[in-house]
Amino acid sequence: MKKILVTGGDGRFADELKKVKTKFQFLYLNKKKLNICSYISIIRAIKKYKPRTILHLAGLSRPMHIHEKKISDSIDLNIIGTANLVKACSEYKIKIIYFSTSYIYPGKKGNYRETDPLLPWNNYGWSKLGAEASVQMYKNSLILRACMTQKPFLHKAAYANVKSNFIYHNDFIKIFLKILNKYGIYNIGGKSQSIYNFAKKYAPKLKKKISNGEFPLKQDMNLKKLYKNIL
Repeated sequence: MKKILVTGGDGRFADELKKVKTKFQFLYLNKKKLNICSYISIIRAIKKYKPRTILHLAGLSRPMHIHEKKISDSIDLNIIGTANLVKACSEYKIKIIYFSTSYIYPGKKGNYRETDPLLPWNNYGWSKLGAEASVQMYKNSLILRACMTQKPFLHKAAYANVKSNFIYHNDFIKIFLKILNKYGIYNIGGKSQSIYNFAKKYAPKLKKKISNGEFPLKQDMNLKKLYKNIL
């Protein structure tokens, strides 16, 4: 059985992954057991658990505005922490799986392919791209540019004029388990549609709102590579 060490083992996605029975042995470590900001902590965990793969989920995500207000935290947790893991994986020849985001694309034309130019539109996207840069230097890696959220939808209103590929965690996991043995970069998400149309199915009282520049309008990704190789 393949042993996979999971950083951020007490996070939202990890909690959903724990509910699924798989052939893989996931070892969920929280910050106390593995602090990505400490290289010593990472090496200690690797020596103790001897994983073949590290699934990197730890980091700073929401609220989104925190990346504007606390730049140091964003850099430490998303960029430096990921770089620490890549260095350790390189030293011990361990594969790393990194969850990036669709927010690293500009959001102006939509239908973004994995090979398209990257230009994040907020600090969260920049922090994820900074982390991606270190992962891309290490070929024994898998980068998943994800567009996912938890179920039920957290907000009372959703953008009706912003197109994306949102997918719920539990549906994302079904795809993830088919792709985790791959290498390289993959866009992962659901059907290209407005965020409102995505969320309203399970939130009938959801209200519409319009982005007037705070969110780029065409954030959706091209998923052909995913469907060709996996689905």
